[in-house]
Amino acid sequence: MSLRKLFAVVPALMGALLLGAPLLAGAAKAEPVQTGHIEVELVSQEAGAVPGGVVYVALRQKIQPGWHTYWRNPGDAGDATKIVWTLPAGWTAGDIVWPTPEKSRVGPLLDFAYTGEVLLPVPITVPANAQVGSVVTLKAAAAFLVCEQVCVPEDAVVTLTLPVVAGMPQADPKWGAKVADTLAKAPKPAGLKAVFELRGSVLKLAVTGAPLKGADVSGAFFYPYSGKVIEHPPEQAIERGPEGLTLSLTPGYDFTQAEAKPTELAGVLALNGAAYEITATPGTIPAEAGGLGAPPAAPAKAAGSAQGASLGLPLAVAFAFLGGLVLNLMPCVFPILSMKAASLTTHAHHAGKARVQGLAFLAGVVVTFLLLAGLLIAVRAGGAAVGWGFQLQSPVVVAGLALLMLLVALNMSGVFEVGASVQGVGAGAGGNGVGGSFLTGALAVLVAAPCTAPFMAGALGYALTQPPLLSLAVFLGLALGFAAPFVILAFAPALLSRLPRPGPWMDVLKKGLAFPMYATAAWLAWVYSQQTGSIPLAALLAASVLVAFAAWLYGLAQARSIAGKGAAVPFVLAALSLVAAAALVVLGVRAVPAASAPAAATTAQAPAGPGLSAEAWSPEKVAALQAEGKVVMVDFTADWCVTCKVNEGTALKGQRLVDAFKASDAVLLRADWTKRDATIAAALAEHGRVGVPLYLVYPKGSGEPVILPQLLTEGLVIEAIEKAAS
Repeated sequence: MSLRKLFAVVPALMGALLLGAPLLAGAAKAEPVQTGHIEVELVSQEAGAVPGGVVYVALRQKIQPGWHTYWRNPGDAGDATKIVWTLPAGWTAGDIVWPTPEKSRVGPLLDFAYTGEVLLPVPITVPANAQVGSVVTLKAAAAFLVCEQVCVPEDAVVTLTLPVVAGMPQADPKWGAKVADTLAKAPKPAGLKAVFELRGSVLKLAVTGAPLKGADVSGAFFYPYSGKVIEHPPEQAIERGPEGLTLSLTPGYDFTQAEAKPTELAGVLALNGAAYEITATPGTIPAEAGGLGAPPAAPAKAAGSAQGASLGLPLAVAFAFLGGLVLNLMPCVFPILSMKAASLTTHAHHAGKARVQGLAFLAGVVVTFLLLAGLLIAVRAGGAAVGWGFQLQSPVVVAGLALLMLLVALNMSGVFEVGASVQGVGAGAGGNGVGGSFLTGALAVLVAAPCTAPFMAGALGYALTQPPLLSLAVFLGLALGFAAPFVILAFAPALLSRLPRPGPWMDVLKKGLAFPMYATAAWLAWVYSQQTGSIPLAALLAASVLVAFAAWLYGLAQARSIAGKGAAVPFVLAALSLVAAAALVVLGVRAVPAASAPAAATTAQAPAGPGLSAEAWSPEKVAALQAEGKVVMVDFTADWCVTCKVNEGTALKGQRLVDAFKASDAVLLRADWTKRDATIAAALAEHGRVGVPLYLVYPKGSGEPVILPQLLTEGLVIEAIEKAAS
């Protein structure tokens, strides 16, 4: 090329640069990021940005098949995608333009989600002084919850380089049309008039306007922006009108519980591919929004889509009360019976005191049940897959309970006293005060409630699909049932009078009943070792020695105080010992990642009895074994579930059972929930359960499982296996 031709080409190239030619100015470029279940990147509608203009940049999510992310209102569970932008000086980002979501039913819950590929456009305002010819980098930190049967929080930092061009920019050759299509289909205001009216237990939403006149409204659905204005799962009944439609909604917390009722109802009305933003105000439902009846019936949905949701509050509370009663007979409660017995015998012949003790025990049970239930509801509302018994899935809680049970046992052994003088106990007149009975109720719930009893499963399954106040009402019924036997006994003088008169035997009984509490402390230490490993267990055992030493010092200080001698030094040493014990527990828990913790039962085999081993459970394993023509029994268990361990030691071992499994070509799978496991929590929820034990027997080939009772016998298991094989 001659020098003259070169000088002729250069101005043309510069002109193309200033006009925004993507190839020469540097087209929009981004690198996708893999987060585990999603491919994430920033994509642009235009190939360049114009000073003083707006460019739409979308967060693209390519979601793994079977998984989903969430809309701005995620529905009954989940969390919306969030984006935090880092932009050049003067550049600003607007709000996400949310595409219309899909309805995703999970058991009795309804979520609003995205699947496959979704673009979330955001308007980026370009400052007027942006330099033409420069290339800018837009950075976004995106966080999202991606769910299948389990939910996984994921995040990514993605960037997009974009040239600043003059004139009208061209559409991005790869993503421009897709972003434009997303923006075109996104819900927008369309001049619709919307009013709402609360009629008893039904919230009427009427929408009228030109886009709805004569339209097919059979698929109409209202997606609210707020998660509290309506209950999401119930069907939204549709009534047609000449100018629009009326939806019958189930009012949510803001209408039924909040002091200040909503003054507007904002969201998206979607029907047959179209979606409109509406903001309804209180008013009278207009005649033109109804009168033509319901749309033609849609094809019937699969039965059981809202399994458990029709139980109803009165029946759920009744079931919870019965479940609480039966829970007193479950092996979970046996370690606490010694505390109940010691408290009862102390005041057996003092009717007034016995009643006070009964009420204090009731208060301890109710308060602890409601606190645990409130925490469980809050954690699940945050998207975590946890269930009943979640407190014993925390190593810190288990370690604390083990040390507390040790202190209770030492107290019952007479090493130190709480709420009574040393002389009083020595005379046989001592015993647990009101605080002691309250603590007995609280400890009974903490240790015993993680297991489930008959009637409890359906009640708790219903409770965790309801608004918080209704859920707490069900848990209150469970607490009252659990406390009822002890309270009734405390208010039954005829029964109490049958106990022997107070005397030295009471002190002997109290000290004898301390040993079940020592056993409980040892059991909790074993559970802790299963969760953490040998190094944290060593720290817990050392902390136990310090706690025992502190209890002895405290008892010594009490004796010296009664004798009129100096008690300050033993008190101080006891306090220091307790501080050192707490520090050891904290250090032990921190050492968990480095400790050689045992493998979870979901990844290793565990013996279930002579000649019978439990293989690792997974949903895929069940399907594969069924396809091979095998009968499958699944044992959902946990080391902190006493009922589970009793069943494993009685009904799930023995030569008869081994022979039955071999004859029926059956396999035992074990799902260990000792540690928190979202997959197991999802499987429990699928069968209407929020806790263990749960026993499922799948027939060979295919088919749904049979659910066995919580308390097993060898004969019952053999019968279920043989029936599944035939």
